[in-house]
Amino acid sequence: MDWHKLLSAKRFGHAQPSAQEAGRSQFHKDHDRIIFSSAFRRLGRKTQVHPLALNDHIHTRLTHSIEVGSLGRSLGIRAGELIADHLPPSISADDLGTIVQSACLAHDIGNPPFGHAGEYAIRDWFRQRKGEARFAQLSAEEWADLSTFEGNAHGFRVVTRIENHLMNGGLRLTHATLGTLLKYPWSARHGGKKGKYSCYQAELDILESLAQDLGLVRLESDRWCRHPLNFLMEAADDICYAILDLEDAIELGLLSFDEVKPILLKLCGDLSFDDEIFATAASSRRKISALRGRAMENMVNSSVDVFASNLDALMAGEYQGELLGDGDPMVRDGLAEAKGIAQQRVFPDTRKAELEVGAYTILGVLVEAFIEAVWEQHDKGAENLCYRSEKIMSLMGIHAPSADDSLYSGYMRALDFISGMTDSYASYLARQIGGGIRV
Repeated sequence: MDWHKLLSAKRFGHAQPSAQEAGRSQFHKDHDRIIFSSAFRRLGRKTQVHPLALNDHIHTRLTHSIEVGSLGRSLGIRAGELIADHLPPSISADDLGTIVQSACLAHDIGNPPFGHAGEYAIRDWFRQRKGEARFAQLSAEEWADLSTFEGNAHGFRVVTRIENHLMNGGLRLTHATLGTLLKYPWSARHGGKKGKYSCYQAELDILESLAQDLGLVRLESDRWCRHPLNFLMEAADDICYAILDLEDAIELGLLSFDEVKPILLKLCGDLSFDDEIFATAASSRRKISALRGRAMENMVNSSVDVFASNLDALMAGEYQGELLGDGDPMVRDGLAEAKGIAQQRVFPDTRKAELEVGAYTILGVLVEAFIEAVWEQHDKGAENLCYRSEKIMSLMGIHAPSADDSLYSGYMRALDFISGMTDSYASYLARQIGGGIRV
């Protein structure tokens, strides 16, 4: 691959890049379009790990995305400085920082209410209804999109189809930013056991065109290699998960600072690191902040070193590892311990489990109502809808499919509406649609 193509400033939905503005590069425009989008704003009311947390210090999808973006900017700039001799004359290291930051800001923009619990709820709703007449007309590939609903793929749909210019380019981001966003540049049939992919059938033509313009290596049908900068976005996300999820667990009283400190020291790469604040009566929040910056700096350094040492493989589309996992052994071990303690002590939390089970009920009510209305319109025509389905379709506003749309397209439009909801609005609407049921 070649950086001149990988850093394409062409905009999806435009034949040519938009006009240059004083003080803003094309990539800064991407950053601003994401920041000011409604979909990004709604992340403030969407679950990161702990649903409907009462503690205001707990991360939401919005605060998580902003923090990932901050780290992504540093990683992108550092990488840009390393490859400065290979960059087009008009592209600077700061531009790479902005590209990675923009992708980081948008990396969770397609997640449904209640985070991963919401993804599982939508997937399971469809899987439990396999074989119903409502889905008999769908192709195997279209069914896979619904039954393996994936926030990454929905995020790509949001920025290329839904947000701002509905079905006409979405946010109209540059190809470089879109490529950096794609962690899994393939369709559902390549998702593997975990069902990870970044493109629905509905956007496959977009991915094909994007991959061709960027010069991504085609690995097989409907599957391409990742953009080299995407590995930096992934590292930024993993750094935040490793450190900030532990902070949230301390805030919620699920873990103590003394339990978390040895893990953070490993992530710092210095088991002997000490700070006078550790011996004081300062709050755990203040103590952990003394470790956070040092750990992040060490993890960024390790990621950049691995990026540099694997640059040839990255540019050939052959690198299959993770920058954090292939770097400093202490970082690798610290990440494993952070994930282990989260699995054992954080995720099994009773309140978290109760709320996630409730999320199944909430999303079950919503998906049933909207999918049934779309099916009825497709089967009987818009003029023959029952009163309830007519009102449900009206709730979708501009997102409502027309009777002429394919059934697959109609179902995807329903999922666009549901997935865009915040946790609180989804809970409210499920109660209303369910006739006041407590969910």
